[in-house]
Amino acid sequence: MKRTIGEKLRQLRGKRSRKEVAKAVGVSTSSITMYELDERVPRDDVKMKLAAYFGKTVADIFFSK
Repeated sequence: MKRTIGEKLRQLRGKRSRKEVAKAVGVSTSSITMYELDERVPRDDVKMKLAAYFGKTVADIFFSK
């Protein structure tokens, strides 16, 4: 079964707080929450920052199974 983007982001965040991730990529904590709940998809620039922060590629997080 295909995992959602939100599920992938929650797994990658692990024990880090949403606030910590939000600060690192330059978005609000509520934006991270909405991404993790699949209520919003990040803009392309935020996708790149999230991928770099987690040490993944944009494709790994947003376009693969």
